[in-house]
Amino acid sequence: MQRSPHRLCVAPMLDWTDRHCRYFHRLIAPRARLYSEMVTTGALLFGDAQRHLAHDPAERPVAFQLGGSEPAELARCARLAQEAGFDEVNLNCGCPSDRVQRGRFGACLMAEPGLVGDCVAAMIAAVRIPVTVKCRIGIDDAPEPDCLVRFLEAVEAAGCRTVIVHARKAWLAGLSPKENREVPPLRYELVREVAARFPNLAIVLNGGLRTTAQVADALDWAAGVMIGRRVYEDPWSLRAFETVAFGPPPPFDRHAVVEAMVDYAAARADEGVPLKAIARHMLGLFNGLPGARAWRRRLAEGMHRADAGPELLREAAALVAERPCPRLASADDITGHNEMLSPAA
Repeated sequence: MQRSPHRLCVAPMLDWTDRHCRYFHRLIAPRARLYSEMVTTGALLFGDAQRHLAHDPAERPVAFQLGGSEPAELARCARLAQEAGFDEVNLNCGCPSDRVQRGRFGACLMAEPGLVGDCVAAMIAAVRIPVTVKCRIGIDDAPEPDCLVRFLEAVEAAGCRTVIVHARKAWLAGLSPKENREVPPLRYELVREVAARFPNLAIVLNGGLRTTAQVADALDWAAGVMIGRRVYEDPWSLRAFETVAFGPPPPFDRHAVVEAMVDYAAARADEGVPLKAIARHMLGLFNGLPGARAWRRRLAEGMHRADAGPELLREAAALVAERPCPRLASADDITGHNEMLSPAA
């Protein structure tokens, strides 16, 4: 049986998973599915669309996450994402922030499953790429699991085939977005029970996944897992998660990733991208190795300088000791693995 293309996903995270972060994560995990930051329909239709849609082909497979609640606007934005080369469009129905609620999208849409169904149907009619949804297990005092069941019934009827479920409720008042990621209890067992009721939906588990044991357990019943902050804080952990999901990736070490990022940063510098926009995502790369603190300090002190160039990455990496990989891959080797090691492989 073919594995789900969502077997291992890196969560969309606002201000974090920009194009530079995604390229970096792709180097570490050639087979993971990557997601953009959430982009609102207004920002895409009336703002700098090219800035939001820009990405490197090496990031693929990569999904574009949208925030909105107007079917026609979402359909137009889905077409833009498809034309830009994204492999999937994802509708955010899980963000609980006040700003998002004022825009009538994010987690508050779980109270309007009929509207979400209309949005999904409009997007599916507009594009050939998959349309997916990301949601919570419920909101506020809505009974469990009724809220999630009604929501899944609506999106499945609209034609959606993959739903990413953050296994916590969202409290739309009284908790900050940060608290909404930590305070409501995780209910993996509820997601598992509901997934069994929807055999034609691919349910991807999200929320609080931090260990390979948790990922292995989830992959026994879920179509896939989505991991966020754990990967961002400790990027090399993504390699361990990929091993659980797909088997060992090609042999390369963290210094090879740095060399690839030197090349990438040089190319972006020619486009006017400052090094700090790229290096900020790499601070945790050497966590746990002798010299990791020196690496972070060298980057933190140097990347904000106006004259900071890609060579800073190589200089900082030289402060870290790492056991050589038995067969060290070159930068070209790493970036070339994307097509060969596709999620369906």
